[in-house]
Amino acid sequence: MARCWPPPPAPPPQETPRVQNSVAVPDLAHTHAHPVHWLATAAAMAAVVAGAGLVQPDAATASQPAGGPGTTTAAAPAAAPDPAAVQLPVECGGLGSVVVKKATGDLDGDGNPETVVAARCDAGSGTPPSGVYVLAKARDAGPRVVATLVEPAQKQSVGALAVRDATITATLLGYSSAAVPSCCPDEQERVKWQWKGGKFVRAAQAEAGGI
Repeated sequence: MARCWPPPPAPPPQETPRVQNSVAVPDLAHTHAHPVHWLATAAAMAAVVAGAGLVQPDAATASQPAGGPGTTTAAAPAAAPDPAAVQLPVECGGLGSVVVKKATGDLDGDGNPETVVAARCDAGSGTPPSGVYVLAKARDAGPRVVATLVEPAQKQSVGALAVRDATITATLLGYSSAAVPSCCPDEQERVKWQWKGGKFVRAAQAEAGGI
């Protein structure tokens, strides 16, 4: 005869785990911050960027030499324009032109030197008239003629040429009449040019400043 066993005990009731939102709430609050919070953050970041721009080193101290921190290297001075790299506006046919005088200096106060040249036709004899030109370097190109101070058509040659204190000085030699031989100019004029109001202004040299 079958024996009746007591029914097995019922398993203990399973407790449903409780979801804790306390950890997630702060993240959600941060994610969905009030617009005022983001405006304040953006303003703070903008202040940092602006401040960083104000304390950037200038060109003279931006690079550190091999000697170590605390030392600076001055930028190398710009080279004056080379007349050999410029087509001078001297009409000489097949003779070609030659530079007979040259002087360099900063004429307009921008920190970059200009070159002043006196050039004439490369004739075998006589004294061909000269032109006086100012050469400067363009920002994105090579040197070029930026001003003509004396035209060859004026029939003058240049006895002296100099640049000092942003002033060009020259001694111009000419002729009193067509009867004077081209070899022997009989007139002399001492002049100067200065950069004023966006152009070179010519004037006579004072006797004390003559060349």
